[in-house]
Amino acid sequence: MTALTGLKVVDFSRFLPAVYASWVAADMGADVVRIEHPRELAKAEAMFGHDEDEAAALRRRARPSYTRGKRSLKINPGHEAAKPVLEKLIARADVLIEDYRPGVMESMGYGAGRMLALNPGLVYLSVSFAGQSGPLAGRAGHDPLALALAGALSRINGLPTPSLPGLQVADVLTGAQGTIAMLLALAARDRSGRGQHVDVAMADACLPLLAVSMGRYDDPGAAPPPGQWHPKGGVWECADGQFLCTTDMEPAYWRRFCEAIGRPDFAALQHRADQHPMMQAQIAAIMRTRTRDEWAALLEQSDAQAMPVYSMAEALAHPHHRTRGRIIEVPLPGQEPVTQLSLPFGLSETRSVPPRPAVHAGADNQAILTELGFDPAMIAASGALDAGERQ
Repeated sequence: MTALTGLKVVDFSRFLPAVYASWVAADMGADVVRIEHPRELAKAEAMFGHDEDEAAALRRRARPSYTRGKRSLKINPGHEAAKPVLEKLIARADVLIEDYRPGVMESMGYGAGRMLALNPGLVYLSVSFAGQSGPLAGRAGHDPLALALAGALSRINGLPTPSLPGLQVADVLTGAQGTIAMLLALAARDRSGRGQHVDVAMADACLPLLAVSMGRYDDPGAAPPPGQWHPKGGVWECADGQFLCTTDMEPAYWRRFCEAIGRPDFAALQHRADQHPMMQAQIAAIMRTRTRDEWAALLEQSDAQAMPVYSMAEALAHPHHRTRGRIIEVPLPGQEPVTQLSLPFGLSETRSVPPRPAVHAGADNQAILTELGFDPAMIAASGALDAGERQ
């Protein structure tokens, strides 16, 4: 048995900040039913898969780690014939996850108030850009805008001029916070017997990025601007054009680093701000005398804190991640396996379920509709499986 065996999740989510929670739930044994709107599917196909055959389309759906382990119900939530189906599905669920703009679920008839009246034990997780309340509630936005609103984009690259991150920082932060909030609400339900509406905003989830900087100053405006180098760390270009990252903030590690690069005299200057520009220039020149991997080996031998700046391909092939089971190969019927990420933690007594790749949209329609007591042919004939009007 896994941690969430028996949990039933209805997943309306479409984007990573909310999909993350259903990824964790599915991997830990929950029965996750993914509600796939035909219009959204048509949009994705037009953008990414217009020249695909069936095998390529399945591989595109199966490639992302966060799509695995879920059943698929292809249905238009806004269609009248879909409402009794989805209401019955939600009535027996433990969790509902959605990431529409505030008000959209209500307009389709699946708002939190109505669904909690239908199922008082339901944990209703809403993930949005700015939340369900506040002056900016209802605004649309993706990852970089959440970082911008939280004040994190101004500092995240460590340079005076902000730039867009190359990865989904806010999305992953929000997904993790949403998962925590979902599990807390389930724990609270175990005590009270009542579900609740869980409000997770991407902008809120990014605010903890400021926690350390905030803790150092009574006046946030007194924080030094980004881009000021300090000996506690750096990213250095090496002789082969590759990069090495160092984080020698503790005096003992800084001393070892200075000795390893042949400048033990720098150890006493760690907190001399007037000497930092000189040291930065000197260290940069020294680091260009060896390759990345040569420096990495030397600094590892010295027990300094250093790590090569790996490319994504290098990281995914690294034996450390492979040994810990963080990179997995998921079988895909009739095709080569897809490389995916496992959940980023380990429990000594509780395992995740064997990975099952994503299926074609609607592959589980027949089974799910039959389970709920509906005639699949009648639902199809009603038009509820078509894109229909915009919702």
